[in-house]
Amino acid sequence: MTGGEVTARTAAGQRVLALLTAERLVPLAQELVRAPGANPPGEEAATAQVLAGLAGGLGLTAEVQEVEPGRPNVGVRLDGGDGPGLLFLGHTDVVPPGPLEDWTVDPYAATLADGRLVGRGSADMKGGLAAVLLAMAAVREAGVRLTGPVLLDALCDEEQNGIGIRRYVEQAAPDLLGCVVAEPTDLATVVAARGASYLHVEVRGVAAHAGRPADGRNAISGAALVVADLDRWHEELAARAHPLVGPATVNVGVIQGGTSGSAVPDLCRVEVDRRLLPGEPMDAVVDAVRERLTALDLEARGLSWSVSSPMDMPGFETAPEEPFVRTVDAAMSGAGRGPVPLQGWTAACDGGFVAQAWGIPVVVQGPGSVNEQAHRPDESVAVDDLLLAARGYARTVLHLLAPGPR
Repeated sequence: MTGGEVTARTAAGQRVLALLTAERLVPLAQELVRAPGANPPGEEAATAQVLAGLAGGLGLTAEVQEVEPGRPNVGVRLDGGDGPGLLFLGHTDVVPPGPLEDWTVDPYAATLADGRLVGRGSADMKGGLAAVLLAMAAVREAGVRLTGPVLLDALCDEEQNGIGIRRYVEQAAPDLLGCVVAEPTDLATVVAARGASYLHVEVRGVAAHAGRPADGRNAISGAALVVADLDRWHEELAARAHPLVGPATVNVGVIQGGTSGSAVPDLCRVEVDRRLLPGEPMDAVVDAVRERLTALDLEARGLSWSVSSPMDMPGFETAPEEPFVRTVDAAMSGAGRGPVPLQGWTAACDGGFVAQAWGIPVVVQGPGSVNEQAHRPDESVAVDDLLLAARGYARTVLHLLAPGPR
């Protein structure tokens, strides 16, 4: 590369970074937060339309594709050359705000307070979407020639059953260098994440009058044995921790049974969250549950049972020595975050599906904290972190698709 080429590339990088300002970024994030997207029930359409409109206003190509009626995926594209591209992945849904009295502000007002954007989805993960969007726009506006395209795909239903990502990975794998999931990680680079699965257990018995309980078969009593065994399973799993993401876990979140205190219940339902280790197959988890329930011998009590899994999301693990990992992490470090160890994530995300289906390197890296802010009242993200994320994402694009000194 000649001295003139080095100077031109460095100047292009400086032009990109100069276009990334809080004055441009915050309104994008605020518009996304103000768009309803609660899931359940599945209100992503408004957010999808806002995201597509913002992208179009920034000169980017946007496409909205329905997965189910009123539940679209959104694809935003910045064109480049014929080489491999870069994928940024996100989602448009948010968990419901919960009781409004627990909030000190309107959860959808996108309030600015003490240098933070407050509102449902500000951290998880509309702030990340806004940061990617402005990074792509700045690269376009600076006139940087890229060797491949930049994609931002924001999918529906990440918070529940994953219909968006399941439809997304059905397509033929595009030619990609890798995927950055813009979920909140405090801007650290996550190279391993747990998966998640939902398990539903039904225990069935025989109804009877509570005055003669021996005439019936108590489904709640049987379910209590199931819950106790699931707690034992959780303790057993704790002994086999992954070095980055910790152990697999079991959590009983819902138990429903009975209709009256004066009746022997004939049905009890238990809903369980089982976190998966990277690479752990879902089929093996369901088989393990069935084996444990069989060993309880509920049939000897006159009870029957069934197990189903309405949702599963695979974990992933990317080798830390992958060049893609090093480039993405260095870009965020150089943007102002500074050096931070590569990390694991106890949460789950759509990146596991991409890693499993397409076999490309995946990392999670975004503004905000999943543990301290996501899914809580007064959810918020620091404006400084949004801006740092946008600069890091832009540097990632430049380092991967417009190589040269920055």
